[in-house]
Amino acid sequence: MPIALWCVLVAAVLPIVCVGIAKASGPRYDNRNPRAWLAQQTGVAGRAGAAQQNHFEAFPFFAVAVLVAILGGGMIDRVNLLAIAFVVARVLYTICYLADWAALRSLMWFTGVGLCVALFVQPAFAH
Repeated sequence: MPIALWCVLVAAVLPIVCVGIAKASGPRYDNRNPRAWLAQQTGVAGRAGAAQQNHFEAFPFFAVAVLVAILGGGMIDRVNLLAIAFVVARVLYTICYLADWAALRSLMWFTGVGLCVALFVQPAFAH
């Protein structure tokens, strides 16, 4: 199985990690109304919740881009490298979000989007 598909699994788990950080960082977690609880969080817990939401938003583009790259005949070594780079960018994105480094966080977000585009167009450049 290509490494890129394992990267899809890692990307799918990142939002769960972020919400775990939010739950551990904020005041007493309310499992009866978790979305309202998360919406009221500030500081690290609030930023972890926001990172979780962004991971959910970024995931479909990445997952589809990996599938397009693989099924379209993209060079698998390059596809694997781009997928790994995406996961690294998203982990760095999370670290930047938690640390409140907004400019660097935005750079990591743009990097992730660029890597998704690069994955998506891989079949056009495979020879």
